[in-house]
Amino acid sequence: MRARIFAQEYRKWWTLAAVSFGLFMIMLDNTVVNVALPSIERDLHISISELEWIVTAYALTFAALLITGGKLGDLYGRRRLFTIGLVVFTLSSLACGLAPSASFLIGARAVQGAGAACMNPATLSIITATFPPRERGQAIGIWAGVSALALAIGPLCGGLIVDNINWNWIFFINVPVGAAGIVASRIFITESRDRSREQSVDVPGLLTSGLGLFALSYGLIEGNQKGWTSPEILAFFAAAVALLVGFVLLERHQRLPMLDLSLFKIGAFAGSNVVAMLVSLGMFGVFFFVSLYVQNILGYSPTQAGAIFLPMTLLIIVVAPLAGRSSDRIGSRWLMGAGMTLVGISLLLYQRVTVHSTFWTLLPSLLLGGVGMAMTMSPMTSAAMGAVPVDKAGVGSGVLNSFRQVGGSLGIALMGAILASYLHHPPGTPAGAQDYVDGLHAALLVSAGITFAAAVVAVLTVRTRPEVERAHIAEMAA
Repeated sequence: MRARIFAQEYRKWWTLAAVSFGLFMIMLDNTVVNVALPSIERDLHISISELEWIVTAYALTFAALLITGGKLGDLYGRRRLFTIGLVVFTLSSLACGLAPSASFLIGARAVQGAGAACMNPATLSIITATFPPRERGQAIGIWAGVSALALAIGPLCGGLIVDNINWNWIFFINVPVGAAGIVASRIFITESRDRSREQSVDVPGLLTSGLGLFALSYGLIEGNQKGWTSPEILAFFAAAVALLVGFVLLERHQRLPMLDLSLFKIGAFAGSNVVAMLVSLGMFGVFFFVSLYVQNILGYSPTQAGAIFLPMTLLIIVVAPLAGRSSDRIGSRWLMGAGMTLVGISLLLYQRVTVHSTFWTLLPSLLLGGVGMAMTMSPMTSAAMGAVPVDKAGVGSGVLNSFRQVGGSLGIALMGAILASYLHHPPGTPAGAQDYVDGLHAALLVSAGITFAAAVVAVLTVRTRPEVERAHIAEMAA
């Protein structure tokens, strides 16, 4: 029986389980910390600005180093980078749990983000290198389901841990999980890397992309609080533009570039990245501001607020692998278009919520959103990764996740700005509650428009199977 379970034909599924293990840790950490922030504030006696940096430090290093992590995995081995990232993430989680002060915790969170940036692109590139094209969509669907599960149960787990143990344990639980993941990665994951004849570390490309993404993410995260026209935010946006333009110019003239810009000539790759940015732009703000709505307006507890998204998550877990398997057979184009249309409709249904709504008012939006997200994310990821040669899977994964991360930061900033423009009365008053609901309606209406635009982009750009289009472009170049 043991020989059968670990036979070669099953090894790829054990590989998927190992990388999903690491992915679960990364995505859980995106949301589990938010619920613990009030307890951390009381325990460490820290200011509001320091509290915000506990979240921001992780998000910034994670976003800034995604492409770098993907490229280094291609060069030096994806399993190696995944394992290194897992070690860094696990040890920094231990440091976070033991943090005696705000500055120590913020620094440990930044290191956590760096470890996550090594792991995240490696998960997708390992799947791309391990699974044949006919099974890749199904594997990516399972990957997407694990990601959704972690994001959704993060607030619920965080609430239960904080209420029943202590905030430190939201970090301590990563230690045994990470140790098991390190062992599993060494046993089940086969090493893969870029086997091209010439290899080189594109240091200018790594620096300009990393610093450019850092500056852009910082501006988007801090813009609402510090003012979009403040000198600091404008300076960061100017630096982001200069660095990212410099990155593109460098890559066009490098003999061995970090990112082969000709990949963006492939409609499936370019379109999938644009859709990734738009879907994150449209949906990330929903999770953030609807969570605030149910707590501040409807009076839900943090644990109840975390649980409210479970119907959406359960649907994503069930539908995402099915959508991935369907994309293996029929392609991604119409699945993505239909999925984003359903997401747009789900956002329009939020116009029904009031200051006196119940869970049942929200349920149709959550259910439609879950099906739509599952129909979009797996085929979108499969299309993008199928368009990239396996040797370049790491950097392709890094680009896709960077588009997604930037879109998410931009979505929260955009929705926050729209919502803030409607707040004219003090919070906690009936008029203030109505202001919030009116602002939420306006923000989600804009989000719906963005997701409908993403549906159009998907249908217009993801026209053929990525591997066919890539071969056609290669023939033209030759």
